[in-house]
Amino acid sequence: MILVTGANGLAGSAMIREFARQSYPVKALVRSRRSAQALEALTAVDLVEGDMLHPETLTNALSGVDRVLLISSPNQQMMETQCTFIDAAKKAGVRHIIKLSGVTTSLDSSFLFSRMHAEISRYLEQSGLGWTFLRPSQFMTEYLREVPTIVAERAFFLPFEEAKLAPVDLEDIAKAAFALLTQPEHEGKTYMMSGPEALNMTEIAEQISLATGSTVRYVNISPEERKQAQLTAGIPAYIVDALDMQSSLRREGNGEEVVHLETHTTLGIRPTPFAEFAHRHAADFLGTSAWGAAQNGQKHPLDLRTLPSA
Repeated sequence: MILVTGANGLAGSAMIREFARQSYPVKALVRSRRSAQALEALTAVDLVEGDMLHPETLTNALSGVDRVLLISSPNQQMMETQCTFIDAAKKAGVRHIIKLSGVTTSLDSSFLFSRMHAEISRYLEQSGLGWTFLRPSQFMTEYLREVPTIVAERAFFLPFEEAKLAPVDLEDIAKAAFALLTQPEHEGKTYMMSGPEALNMTEIAEQISLATGSTVRYVNISPEERKQAQLTAGIPAYIVDALDMQSSLRREGNGEEVVHLETHTTLGIRPTPFAEFAHRHAADFLGTSAWGAAQNGQKHPLDLRTLPSA
């Protein structure tokens, strides 16, 4: 039996949808069933409640589980949450944990969450459990967070200057995670993953323009402007500061511009180009889908879990 934690988040829900597409039984760990009703309706999904910070709530979730895909929210308690869960999983008899993090995961990173992921990864390596690391680059879905200004102003505003990134489709990551969880030969390995091309923000805007048939511009803004916009949107200050550092590292070139297709090749997954992702979400970028229309005038961080599945 396989368990996916953080199953109601953006990444976790994508993984669960892949299991449902494959009609493969999976347990989906959520803190509240009430907020995860869309998952409960999926084929072969056993929705289980529990809090990763409180092992006493995980008995049902971990019962009979052999492998786990480890995901949790990026917050100040991420390290405590995941390390506590690793201990509980080991005690429950789990054999193998696949941990999702990112290509910039490093103990000496100045980006808070890259450093946290590295510390958790080290803890997992020393736990005695089998481990595999899946480390994707920036998610293509990050650009859907810019839908409010794309719909309202036909532009998006980021402080990336001419930096290039190699964003990866979340659907590709879900296929990779499914393979790593259902095949036996990946223990003790690290899998880096990106999209098939490195693009700067002007090129991203061009791809969205071609997909929608309507010109979308990239407007470079100062880091301070971005921070103020995020604070106004209600994003916690510690996350704003962390994202500001991430943006700074991206401008300098932090490795996210490197194309990693070795995981796609190894696992037999066709790499999805950004142009294809943009076409798939053209109605969202135009604001003509139900989801896209709902983002017009949005003042708060977008909940991308509400996107219709591909």
